[in-house]
Amino acid sequence: MGQKEQTPQQILREVIRLCADCDTCRTMMEEDCAFFIELYRLQDQEQEEEVPITEAQLRYLAELCTLCGLCPCPKVPMDVMEAKSRYIEQEGMPLATRLLNDVPLMARMCGTFPRLAKALQSNRVLGPLLRKATRLHPERQLPSFPKRNFFQWAASKGLDRQRAGDHRVAYFAGCTAGYLFPEIGRSVVEILQRNGATVYVPPQQCCGMPYLVEGDRKRTLQLARDNMERLLETADAGNDLVYSCPTCGFFLKSLLKERAYYSEAYQKSIDADEGMLKIPAPEKGKNKFWSLRKAMYKNILKDDGYFSAIDPMDRVNLAEHLYDFGAYLTRLHAEGRLKTDFAPLPERMAYFAPCHLREQKMGRPYLDLLKLIPELDIEPVGNDYDCCGMGGIFGFKDHFHQKSLDLGGPLMDKIRAHRPQAIVTDCMSCRLQFNHCLPYPVFHPVEVLARAYRVN
Repeated sequence: MGQKEQTPQQILREVIRLCADCDTCRTMMEEDCAFFIELYRLQDQEQEEEVPITEAQLRYLAELCTLCGLCPCPKVPMDVMEAKSRYIEQEGMPLATRLLNDVPLMARMCGTFPRLAKALQSNRVLGPLLRKATRLHPERQLPSFPKRNFFQWAASKGLDRQRAGDHRVAYFAGCTAGYLFPEIGRSVVEILQRNGATVYVPPQQCCGMPYLVEGDRKRTLQLARDNMERLLETADAGNDLVYSCPTCGFFLKSLLKERAYYSEAYQKSIDADEGMLKIPAPEKGKNKFWSLRKAMYKNILKDDGYFSAIDPMDRVNLAEHLYDFGAYLTRLHAEGRLKTDFAPLPERMAYFAPCHLREQKMGRPYLDLLKLIPELDIEPVGNDYDCCGMGGIFGFKDHFHQKSLDLGGPLMDKIRAHRPQAIVTDCMSCRLQFNHCLPYPVFHPVEVLARAYRVN
């Protein structure tokens, strides 16, 4: 039976079998991933205790994958996303999950009905009822939504219109910088303008990652197509494309192009010999490839994944035109085009590189940039498998709250041992988790860089 005919339960059974045969992640990620902890528990339950895995246990297992990207096998999380989507196609998306994922809608609701937000946060009578309806854990505080979001601010500055310039940059802000932390978006604009760029904030929607993780295939693909069309038009008009959210980048730059290189269209575009598959090999250098015999791999390496309904060349083109903002500034610095007249910041900070940045295999560009600031004592904290545990809205959900804290516990201990004056991280889900667990202020790297420019 092909995967297209499989039920979500059958897909998850295949994932369990595959992981049990490999067994690598049992020791590699036994404390770092709720999904693998539960997967191996279920495997042991069935094989050693001879207690069959139930359908409810399979459904719960699927919920535990947040697509953090830490696992070494990309097939596993994407198969889990496929299973999630088939569950949602059968069951529908719970209203509470839909609301919590739709940050733009929540921002509009909290702006239009501020009493609702206040009741959810503090009212002794309405608060528990609203939290129960939205399945929020009682100890979690929803972030406050500013009266003026970044997109409104950008429009007031005329940044929603393209203008002429020798150095034109379009900025994909994402939902967190767009609606929750507009100071991040303003800092990006400030840094770009300080370095002579003409900034454009194109029309944009949620990247789609929250809907992918929850299994809403229709909404995920719709958002991906809409953003892709806008961003490629913007790139064709002569703008560099940058993003400040590593999760948006992971989705738009990494996940979307998954398996697109195996497509016939891409193979034709690089003049692959008949009977051969050419796969990009960046580790060998620019425009270098691995060559594989199609007869051996044609049934394995093909563009048949979650995003195969979207034009593979568009997916590849978007990935090749998008830059993480830290990597973009690093490129400017290497070319001698980045102003480094930073004022001293005599502070001690800890930098955490989040999962979705690490999985893009670009190093830690912001850490190197921040070290250019005089008198700033900033050191990395955490290893390649440390995770804050938030997982998007994972940590807000009532039934996952404690798992979220347990997963993030080792990282929190490392940060406490560092005793910084502040924490710096690119990921705003991490920021929300740090704000919940630790007493230190948390900043995006661009906020620190902008402040070092601003002091002058």
